[in-house]
Amino acid sequence: MPQARFGTDGLRGVANGDLTAEVAIALGRAVGRVLPAHTFVVGRDTRRSGPLLQAALSAGLATEGADVLDIGVVPTPAVAYVCQRRGLPGAMVSASHNPFGDNGIKVFGDGGTKLPTQTEAVVEHELDLVLDDPGHPPRRPTGHGVGVIGTEPGAADDYRAHLRGSVEGRRLDGLRVVLDCANGSAAAFAPEVFAGLGAEVLAIACDPDGANINHECGSTHPETLARTVVDTGADLGLAFDGDADRLVAVDHTGVVADGDVLLALFALDLAERDLLPGNKVVVTVMTNLGFRRAMAERGIAVLETPVGDRAVLEGLDAEGLALGGEQSGHIVFRRAATTGDGMLTGLQLADLVLRRDRHLAALSAGLIDRVPQLLVNVPVADPGRLESAEDVWRAVAEVELQLGQTGRVLLRASGTEPLVRVMVEAPTEDQAEWAANRLRSAVQHSLGAVPA
Repeated sequence: MPQARFGTDGLRGVANGDLTAEVAIALGRAVGRVLPAHTFVVGRDTRRSGPLLQAALSAGLATEGADVLDIGVVPTPAVAYVCQRRGLPGAMVSASHNPFGDNGIKVFGDGGTKLPTQTEAVVEHELDLVLDDPGHPPRRPTGHGVGVIGTEPGAADDYRAHLRGSVEGRRLDGLRVVLDCANGSAAAFAPEVFAGLGAEVLAIACDPDGANINHECGSTHPETLARTVVDTGADLGLAFDGDADRLVAVDHTGVVADGDVLLALFALDLAERDLLPGNKVVVTVMTNLGFRRAMAERGIAVLETPVGDRAVLEGLDAEGLALGGEQSGHIVFRRAATTGDGMLTGLQLADLVLRRDRHLAALSAGLIDRVPQLLVNVPVADPGRLESAEDVWRAVAEVELQLGQTGRVLLRASGTEPLVRVMVEAPTEDQAEWAANRLRSAVQHSLGAVPA
């Protein structure tokens, strides 16, 4: 039986290859044991494999005696919100920004937050036991003890109302916005929510067919959105990923604003309104050095965490902070959400633009003096070998010696894909390219290159 491991955002792999129905059933059983609850909330994105894996996961939960509330195709933040409101644990079947052939399962506790690493480790241990011996333990509930799988498509209506209420009674009248829904979960939510608040909406990548999620669209491919914004004379463009938990924006000139820019805008806006506790914002190790300098110049402190919105949330809660996020577009407004939420972020940005009566281009001009940064994804067969790859770390030491105090290097095994991610910051683009190429070669030589 294939073994499964949690990454930075749940279980993820090739659907029906790495992540099989058998694994999903076993995970449902493991979660049902570790998180004893009468009912679990389950949702999915638009992938072809979603119904298969959701059914298997639900079957595993019901096998352990848990009822399942299937809320259908929804954004990941909708599952988290329903969990929080009803005090129930849950799971989302989604591989987020990955290609449609991948899928994943994210598990939430009864507060709507992703599981702590310690709890996740217990679930993973129980999962291994079930995969190694599907009959473990031999006794299962029978009769009235078997869980019931039911549907409640309207469960996400509370989430829609929550989104509308996030702008505190203000409206988006007069704003022309293009929404790129990535042919994913946002398609059935974002156009309705934004239009309901008065925005003039043009929606693209809004026709999911099970195989086109994230394909040349969404937050990882905002090129079409940028062209559409410029061609239609829109004020703003917003691109979600497949499960709508992250967002990147496009200004009226077609320039993309990533998570660093958005986080800086929100931090300054909240600070000016005395709504930024501790005058501090949470970021991850991937955040550009230019962001840190911009915040320091404006008297805002920065708390750094590992990659992942779970790590951001833990940092926020550890110090009672309100705002954090990632360069990739996961933004957490802790007073309003328990996870990154692309639609909530988009609404907050639209509201900010209207309140300030200035285009995003004007608001972000000169905000961050970016240090040249190069991100390289290196496909390898076993990213887990990175930690013990001595040749790679000798190359890292060589690059760090060359860059000195003027640059920064980060290598990490991806928690969501079979990749080693290389990030280099340097004083010039040429230096960053040299360093990234040196490290890519070292990773490929030591861990074995795999065709991208």
